[in-house]
Amino acid sequence: MQTRTRQQGDPGSGDRPGTRERIVRAASALMQRQGYDGTGIKQISQEAAATLGSVYHFFPGGKQELAVAAVHRGDEEFSAILREILDGHDDPAEALAALTRVLAEGLRESDWADGCPVTATALGTAGRFPDIQRAAADAFTRWQELVVAKLRASGIPETEAAELAVTVISALEGAELAAQVSRDERPLLLAGRHLGLLLAACRGGA
Repeated sequence: MQTRTRQQGDPGSGDRPGTRERIVRAASALMQRQGYDGTGIKQISQEAAATLGSVYHFFPGGKQELAVAAVHRGDEEFSAILREILDGHDDPAEALAALTRVLAEGLRESDWADGCPVTATALGTAGRFPDIQRAAADAFTRWQELVVAKLRASGIPETEAAELAVTVISALEGAELAAQVSRDERPLLLAGRHLGLLLAACRGGA
């Protein structure tokens, strides 16, 4: 899902940590919009205001290693957003509705260009780069675990919560893509509403 990727330089961007962070941010943002194959190392270096030598210094494995770092960044940023929203609502159904509104707002603000950076980066690499695929799979697992914890806290049994969490994340990913392609927030908002109904039904039977 979307992240709060920021493109401005970091304080102290002349040092190594600042340069590396700018490179990862640039790669994440570009791959989010263009995919893995549509993004080149030179473009990343230009976007990050870094030399090619700096890019290869931090990422000797080239674009493939950089894509893994970009996926990890997308994972961490969306995990933070998801955790914040889940923690901010007692009812998981209300949390999911709020999450879909946030995702819809992000799409609108980006003119429907910024979907999920994890999926955008990983889809074009399926079957070619197992390390990128593993990083994406780990991201989905982490997001599901956050949802599981919220569902368990609401009284849903562990096994059912685990299955529901897979459904939740899968539905949100698909709805976000549908909203982006159609340039319409309704797929996301409807997914949030119907996932909420599903969770309410499950809690009622718990």
